[in-house]
Amino acid sequence: MRQLRSIVIFLVLPLIVTTYSFGVERFPPPDFESGYEMPVTTVPSPRQNFYEYIDLGVLIAAIGVASYLALRRRSRRGLFVLTVFSLLYFGFWRKGCICPIGAIQNITMSIFDSSYAAPLFVLGFFLVPLISTLFFGRTFCAAVCPLGAVQDLVLVRPVSVPQWLERSLRFLAYVYLGAAVLFAATGSAFIICRYDPFVSIFRLSGNFYILVLAGCFLLAGMFIGRPYCRFLCPYGVILRQLSRISRFRVSITPDECIHCRLCEDACPFGAIKKPMVEWPAESYSKNKRLLGILIVALPVFVLAGGWLGGSVKHIAAKMHWRVRLAERIYLEDMDQVEGTTDASDAFRATGEDVNELYSEASAIRQKLGVGGWIVGGFLGFVTGLKLVGLSIRKNREDYEADAGQCLSCGRCFSYCPREHARLERIRQKSSK
Repeated sequence: MRQLRSIVIFLVLPLIVTTYSFGVERFPPPDFESGYEMPVTTVPSPRQNFYEYIDLGVLIAAIGVASYLALRRRSRRGLFVLTVFSLLYFGFWRKGCICPIGAIQNITMSIFDSSYAAPLFVLGFFLVPLISTLFFGRTFCAAVCPLGAVQDLVLVRPVSVPQWLERSLRFLAYVYLGAAVLFAATGSAFIICRYDPFVSIFRLSGNFYILVLAGCFLLAGMFIGRPYCRFLCPYGVILRQLSRISRFRVSITPDECIHCRLCEDACPFGAIKKPMVEWPAESYSKNKRLLGILIVALPVFVLAGGWLGGSVKHIAAKMHWRVRLAERIYLEDMDQVEGTTDASDAFRATGEDVNELYSEASAIRQKLGVGGWIVGGFLGFVTGLKLVGLSIRKNREDYEADAGQCLSCGRCFSYCPREHARLERIRQKSSK
């Protein structure tokens, strides 16, 4: 396990580090004539590098505190206080930007576009939670991520989601991650930032439809524990896999499980694994054959997913502004639409050759077609692996926290009788 963590770090870290820059301003702002008033923006102003690295330092410190509170102190109260702090600082003070979730796009673009380099602090925001998850599990999700914090604080009456439905909905996060990487790699759009449902809350402004989406998530979050984190967060997909091989993880009980089932009722995120026995002898042979069929069929899932992903290139291409511009220019030249747009007027004013625009749009479609095959193949592979996982049954004697799904929130601590016994022993020692 330790070797696997080392391989992940040494393979991924050098690749990403080579893509960063210190984010210096290469071009001075234009010198407008006196009397010009700058328009009011709806996004936060760029922060000075000094403050950006303070933010990175706060992130590192917060994850350290969260790991200590979850793994060492086993304090749900301390994690709750840290959750409030993270929401206020990383959410409302920093306006939710930049966050590790959105940094996925910056890192992807810096890898595929040689003209773009992600600033060092962006690289830090992306890597620090990943590295910490390798060693301490998802303590970043526990009390540091502002998106998780705002959902955690509105959860008032949690209801359980059926396991079959939860497994199906989690696949949406893989689709979202694949689409985000594809559009960022081709320079089409940063869809994670564009459709983030909570940044508009942190900035107290935003598109009406995004505000409605945020309201829907918060309303659902009153009854379903962290719906965005569990079913849509693209960064959570990566953290989930790294947490499975983490060196230290949250355990429900400090020593032995007494099968009281109280932890199962305490967890609103469906992250508790129940005791399970191996398949009966008559079912074992059937599932063994099914497992073999699914493994052999994995290439079929990959090819089917690749074909589906490649077939949507024309729809996906509309996310790129140059493709939309080329289509608009074509429709105007063919007299299929009335009037012009600001974008088409600006293009014609530049004197750029229309055929060059069409060629560029065609090249973008081709890139999205190739990328769609890769992303679709990846999603097909994930689908096959999930089906393979369903056909495997491991013997489990106690109630355990799911290594990938557990958010290290500590809700189950206070429900465990063995935890109460541990705290009582500590009180008795301190009173002597």
